[in-house]
Amino acid sequence: MPASPPPAALAVRGLRKAYGDVVAIQALDLEVYSGECFGLLGPNGAGKTTTIEICEGLLAPDAGTVEVLGKQWSRDGKALRSRLGIALQETQLSEKLTVEESVRLFRSFYPSGRTVDEVIGLVQLDEKRTARVGTLSGGQKQRLAVACALVGDPDLLFLDEPTTGLDPQSRRQLWDIIDNFRNEGGTTVLTTHYMDEAERLCDRVAIVDHGKVISLGTPRALIASLGAGHVIEFGVDGSPDVDEPTLLALAGVKSARRAGGSWALQVTAAHETIPALLGALASRGLPLTELRTHSPTLEDVFVTLTGRSLRDDA
Repeated sequence: MPASPPPAALAVRGLRKAYGDVVAIQALDLEVYSGECFGLLGPNGAGKTTTIEICEGLLAPDAGTVEVLGKQWSRDGKALRSRLGIALQETQLSEKLTVEESVRLFRSFYPSGRTVDEVIGLVQLDEKRTARVGTLSGGQKQRLAVACALVGDPDLLFLDEPTTGLDPQSRRQLWDIIDNFRNEGGTTVLTTHYMDEAERLCDRVAIVDHGKVISLGTPRALIASLGAGHVIEFGVDGSPDVDEPTLLALAGVKSARRAGGSWALQVTAAHETIPALLGALASRGLPLTELRTHSPTLEDVFVTLTGRSLRDDA
């Protein structure tokens, strides 16, 4: 018999939230298992931040239910706050406090938790222990925000786009912190619009658009659902351009779409499609200006489902 899934750390049913005539979330359902890193993936304005703020108890929904660690905010708020770690999209910390003072302040909010020294070491800020927050780089401030979220030794960690605007090294440092938390048995809910981040960190992802979950699964399963082994992107110099019916008729092509001034083809076998593509372009006197291939990503999944890029609204 197949193994039953672990218990739910977060269960959301029929969630709805509107701001006047603007519906941010509509009939949204989610279930996050204990011990997993779960990603909410979607463009800015998709409803990710509103969803996570309701789950954190910062906003009240218009309709629906939210159970966090088996409890509800309406009756178990105090007990829940001691078991959660939260890093907002832009955590505002006092610029004049030092790193150590900031972590010590947050530690005082919890009845138990990690030591200040342990958490500072965990986020690799030992050398900045006495530095004031106002002097830290963007990546260091984000790591400090995560340290403040971890110092209570939470069961469930909420991270809202924690790596937005960070350089590659800072992003990877935060990824290591999130990996370590999961390896210790913690549960993470992560919002992001970076596909590589979701593929690298998340056990499962929910792709959200216009306040709804439009697809849910492991990154590998979602990518495999495309049925394409490669994506071919190309551009041509000439007019009239090649048309979609011509591209769909090529060997191995499953779908064709315009991507700016270029085309993107999802194909089953690049070694069959590329020669056929070159022949079709040559017969029309259309020289290539670019040609790239890559394995399908969550970006390709999102485009297939919605017809637009994940970062269009970012």
